[in-house]
Amino acid sequence: MKSYAAVDLGASSGRVMVGRVGPESLDLTEAHRFPNRPVRIPEGLRWDILSLYAGVLDGLRAAGQVDSVGIDSWAVDYGLLDADGALIGNPVHYRDARTEGVAEKVWATVPTAELYAATGLQYAPFNTLYQLAAARSTGQLSSAERLLLIPDLLTYWLTGEAGTEITNASTTQLIDPRTRDWSCDVAARLGIDLELFAPLRRPGDPAGLLRPHVLEETGLTGPVPVTTVASHDTASAVAAVPATTERFAYICTGTWSLAGLELDAPVLSEASRAANFTNELGLDGTVRYLRNIMGLWLLQECVREWGHPDLGELLSAAAEPPPLRSVVDAGDPGFLAPGRMPSRIADACRESGQPVPESPAEITRCILDSLALAHRRAITEAQSLADHPVDVVHIVGGGARNALLCQLTADACGLTVVAGPAEAAALGNVLVQARAHGLVGDRTAMRRLLGHTQPLRRYEPRGDPAAWRAAEDRLTRP
Repeated sequence: MKSYAAVDLGASSGRVMVGRVGPESLDLTEAHRFPNRPVRIPEGLRWDILSLYAGVLDGLRAAGQVDSVGIDSWAVDYGLLDADGALIGNPVHYRDARTEGVAEKVWATVPTAELYAATGLQYAPFNTLYQLAAARSTGQLSSAERLLLIPDLLTYWLTGEAGTEITNASTTQLIDPRTRDWSCDVAARLGIDLELFAPLRRPGDPAGLLRPHVLEETGLTGPVPVTTVASHDTASAVAAVPATTERFAYICTGTWSLAGLELDAPVLSEASRAANFTNELGLDGTVRYLRNIMGLWLLQECVREWGHPDLGELLSAAAEPPPLRSVVDAGDPGFLAPGRMPSRIADACRESGQPVPESPAEITRCILDSLALAHRRAITEAQSLADHPVDVVHIVGGGARNALLCQLTADACGLTVVAGPAEAAALGNVLVQARAHGLVGDRTAMRRLLGHTQPLRRYEPRGDPAAWRAAEDRLTRP
């Protein structure tokens, strides 16, 4: 058996997990967990990247001797380096307001249909392309010599070697999902210098060795290689879906819900663009054809507003109110910003003429019903747009522990739901490292290993499908 450190950074916390892998064994333990708290300064919302890096070093120290390290994180955000390789300011948070109104300016140069045909990426106001357009006139961008996405920035600090991992790069809206390379035409038309980006890397590529001062800081004995993994955490999570056939859909649940299909080629039709599906790259050149849904962010923000009540008790209470009494559009960008989430959900119900949820249990049930409904809509539309029918839905990530959400998703989709693993991103990270070192085989072998080593739970659909259709009609009618 060999040991691999998976640095897995989410929007609200980071952790360093240790995966121990053998020919027929896969064990994952948590070495260290640390908060990821954005900081609001006069200039806007920023990531505390130095605190995150300190958490990574603490985690590697707690992990002990490992055979390799891999890093995955959220997408789209980046750090800028000067000519000496020094960081220029804290990375801007994707929920920062600087991209408001920027998309329309971009579309005046590259219309939305052309942009989608070239990059296959959904519209999201925080895509890296819009962030770069917003930063165009700033001193930081004009003085930058290098742009590194968040996991690539941390890898650079660990190894001194710069690269741009392809699954995360595919979320910048500057990658052509057909060629799996930069879209030079889009970049040129928008005045974006692709020389800012380091050379592209693929999952499994070597990313350097831990620097001597990192070894000293962590107590590790070198050489310790850093291995490029699918550094977009969703790409790592999809790699860890324990599917047994190709006829599956997945929902990666956490702060976001990413619901979709694993395909061999992108879907670049006008209908796909209008439905706001994205074509992001996955392991082995696959395409993650999915829709972004606001996810458990809605509940996380409410829980914060309510003073962090016991989550288990809250979910038990949420099972009691009548189902589908009130629903909101879980993909509505109006829910993107932090703050006042219970009030904003109540307002949305009021404006749509539905009963207004008042208690925490009622609001929680509204959120979970709404997420299940959004999962249903995304998976139904993805199958149609991609002409790719499915028999089962796999829920991975933190939401796999939420039994009520899993059951509601099975009910809404009318399909069996297999929940787990909850630590999918870390497991995908570990398995790509193990594969790069010859311990596991292809994606099929990886998924077979997951299926017989990780706890999974099945949920069968129940109830009346017509109730879900009626709830969807409430959201889609004029």
